Amino acid sequence: MDFIAKRLQEAGAPAAAIRRDQAHRRSPLGGQIGNLACKLPGTVRSGRRLLMAHVDTVPLCAGTVPLLRGNHIVSTDKGTALGADDRAGAAVVLATAVEILQRNLPHPPLTFFWTVQEELGLMGTRHARLGMLGKPRLAFNFDGGSPEKLTVGATGAYRLAIRVRGVASHAGCGPEEGVSAVAIASLAIAQLHREGWHGRIEKHDRSGTSNVGVIRGGEATNVVAPLVELRAEARSHDPAFRRRIVAAIERAFRQAARMVHNVEGVCGNVEIDTHPDYEAFKLPDDEPCVLAAEAAIRSTGGRPLRAVCDGGLDANWMTARGVPTVTLGCGQVNPHTTAERLNLPGFRRACRVAWRLAVGTEGS
Repeated sequence: MDFIAKRLQEAGAPAAAIRRDQAHRRSPLGGQIGNLACKLPGTVRSGRRLLMAHVDTVPLCAGTVPLLRGNHIVSTDKGTALGADDRAGAAVVLATAVEILQRNLPHPPLTFFWTVQEELGLMGTRHARLGMLGKPRLAFNFDGGSPEKLTVGATGAYRLAIRVRGVASHAGCGPEEGVSAVAIASLAIAQLHREGWHGRIEKHDRSGTSNVGVIRGGEATNVVAPLVELRAEARSHDPAFRRRIVAAIERAFRQAARMVHNVEGVCGNVEIDTHPDYEAFKLPDDEPCVLAAEAAIRSTGGRPLRAVCDGGLDANWMTARGVPTVTLGCGQVNPHTTAERLNLPGFRRACRVAWRLAVGTEGS
């Protein structure tokens, strides 16, 4: 964020135009810094436009060293992801702002917006101070995928924090006196898998996904584990079915807790904290930001393709908070994996698309 602010000022942005919020203080996850916005008055009369991207990456990207290989940027270390999701998007937005500032190009009122904690549940946009954005009429989010893809909708998600409590005992001298929290968690996950409520979920005409992604517990092999903490998620475009997935997860853990008991009949118990991460959305076919983005893609020689994704995007919360937002890709391939790479021709096209949207020439 400091680098972005410095580059903006070097390009000619007034210090007063660059603002930060306290989204990290409002986020339950904490953090070191909030979102950053650069708000510029227009030199031509038109509605304000917003170009945005998130700056955070997944932990797999820590320590990556990028390498140019032909038409791609890859990670030198095969054990780390590249972080093009979403450093590429952040670069597209920054390059567009710098180009306009340095060349003193005519443009409508503009806001450039870089967000935090997208990968942690869209916390940056959920807790953003939208007042510093200047009420944009058109909003464009640059994230993963092909620069010809317009993501006009995305799934919704719930996040679950599960605490399984058992009873500690010596695993060698008195295992029958203990209640294993590990056994309870294992039985619950096995039930979810067996009944088709884990992974890709298809139930009649409904669909969604769920994942138990984090398990922590136990201290020693000779102690019956008294505590296991898990984090899970449930996703679906259908809010009612999403709640069914959550209910299935809760039911499996509570049933498993009743199944595991010690010689005195004492069972384990579970505490489950469930909260919505973000709601699903689908932009109308005639949404102005979608039509403008399609025109910009065509003007650069591309063929726009509308898509709805099964992941969450900053556009989920932007749209829910009254700023309909379409998402465009920047050439990222295989995000969140060690095979991640950035396609440079795709990245450059994304830059051209962003520039046309920023200066308002997408229709020419």
